[in-house]
Amino acid sequence: MAEGPKTRQLGVSRPELVIADLPEPEEVFKVRRIGVKELFKFAVGPSLIALGISIGSGEWLLGPQAVGQYGFVGVGWVILVSAVLQTFYNVECSRYVMATGEAPVVGWGRVPPGYLLWVPLSVFIVIFAFIAGGWAASAGQGLYALVHGEIAPAGAEEPRLWAIALLVVVFLITAAARRISRALELANWVMVGTILVALLVIDIFVVPFGQWWDAILGFVTPAAPPAGITATQLGGLAGFTALASGLNWYVMGHYRDKGYGMGHRVGFLSGLRGERKEILASGVTFPDDARNAGLWKRWYRLLLVDMWGVFFVGAMLGMLLPTILMARAVEITGTKPTQANVPTFVAGALNQEYGRGMFYVALILGVLILFSTQLGIFEAMVRVATDAAHSTSPRLRRLIEGDPRRFYYPFMIGLLIVIAVILHFALPVSLVQWSANMSNLGALIYPFLLIYLNSRLPKAARPRWWHYLVLVLNFLFFGFFFVNFIADLVGEPLITF
Repeated sequence: MAEGPKTRQLGVSRPELVIADLPEPEEVFKVRRIGVKELFKFAVGPSLIALGISIGSGEWLLGPQAVGQYGFVGVGWVILVSAVLQTFYNVECSRYVMATGEAPVVGWGRVPPGYLLWVPLSVFIVIFAFIAGGWAASAGQGLYALVHGEIAPAGAEEPRLWAIALLVVVFLITAAARRISRALELANWVMVGTILVALLVIDIFVVPFGQWWDAILGFVTPAAPPAGITATQLGGLAGFTALASGLNWYVMGHYRDKGYGMGHRVGFLSGLRGERKEILASGVTFPDDARNAGLWKRWYRLLLVDMWGVFFVGAMLGMLLPTILMARAVEITGTKPTQANVPTFVAGALNQEYGRGMFYVALILGVLILFSTQLGIFEAMVRVATDAAHSTSPRLRRLIEGDPRRFYYPFMIGLLIVIAVILHFALPVSLVQWSANMSNLGALIYPFLLIYLNSRLPKAARPRWWHYLVLVLNFLFFGFFFVNFIADLVGEPLITF
C-alpha cells in the first residue's frame, strides 16, 4: 500500500501541513539566474503593494498635519521608530507566509484556542479598522479640487461621490487582472515611482535647505512630544507611519500570491481574466534538511531586500518628502493645516506662491498618493475575508466549487456599498485617525501570535532570539499609543503632552 504524503502539525485546530521541498527562486520566476535586473523585474513586488498603502494616509495626511501644526522636533523620532519596528514586524509576518504558504489570517487559526476565535476576530478587526473609508474620502476631496480647480466646500457631497467612483475603479482593476497581486504590483510601480520622483523634484526646487535639515534632525533627535498634540494625533501618526502597525499582516499574504517560498505550492487569487485557480485550504511546509535550509536562506535574502531595500527606504522617503513640503506650505501661508483642509492644504499653498500649474501638480500627486492607499486597503480587506472564509469553511469551498473568485468579487461589491454609506458621516482625516489608532490595537495581539507560530516553523526558518524581542517592542510601542487613545476616547488620556 502506497504511503500518503508526509505531513507536519503546526499549532492546533487546523489541518496538518503537507511537507514538500522549497522551490528554487529561478523556478518560481522562470529565469535562468536572479541578478539585479531580474530582482527588480520579477522578485520585488509585495513590498510595493505595502508601500502604495504606506505612502498615503500617514505620509500625506497625518504626518504632514502633525508637522504642519507642531514642527519636526518630538514628532520625527516617532516616525523613525515606527518605521523600523514595522519593517521588522513585516519580515516576521512574511517569514510565516514563506515557510507555510498560508496567509497570516489563516495561520492565526493555528494558535490556541484555535481558528474559531482568531480567524473571525482577525477579519473583524481589519474590517472594523479600515471600513470607515477615510482614505477614500480624502482621495475624493483631492479629485474634486482637481476637476473644479478649487477646494471643496465643507460638507460637499461631490467629493464623496468621487470617492465612491474610485472604489469602483479598484473593482475594475482587480476584475481586469489575470493575477490580482501582479496587477496591484504594476499599478504601484507606476504610482509610487511617479509620486516619489515628482515629490523629490518639487521639494528640491521649493523647500529651502534648512527645512530639509530640520526634518532629518527631527527624525533622529529624541525629544518629548510637542505641547498640545493629542494622544489620538500621536497614536495615529505612529500607527500609520510606514503601514498599519499591528495590522500590517493583512497585506503580507501577497508573498503567497507572488510565489515566495512555499507560497508557490499553494496557489493565488486570479482576476476574472485569469485562469480558474484553486488555493489550497491548508498550507505546505518544507523538511528539515540541508538542501531546503540553503534554499530558505536564498528566499529570506530576497525578502530582506524587498522589505528593507524597497519598503523601508520608500516609507522613509514617503514621509520625509511630503512633511517638508507641508512645512514649506505652512511658511508660505502663515497658517496651519486642519483636519478639514489637510488633503488639499499643500496644493492651495503652492497655488498662492507658485501659480496654477503647481496647484494642479500637487493635486494630481495627492490623488495618486491617496488612491494607491485606497487600492491596497480596499483590496486587502476583501482578500483577508476571502482567505479566511475559504480556508475554514469546507461548505463554502463546495459552494464556490473551489474557485475563490466566486466569493471575492461579490464580497467586494458588498463592501463597496457599505463604505459608500459610512464615509458620509465624518471628516476624512478624523476617519483616518480612527483607522490608524485601531491598527495599534493589533500590536497588542499579533506579535505574540507570531512568536507562537514562528517558533514552530522548520528549524531553518525560525527567527533568532532577538527577533522575538523586537516583536515585544512592537507590542510596547504601538500598544501604549492604543491604550492612550482609548483612555482619551472615554475620558482623559493616560499621558498628555
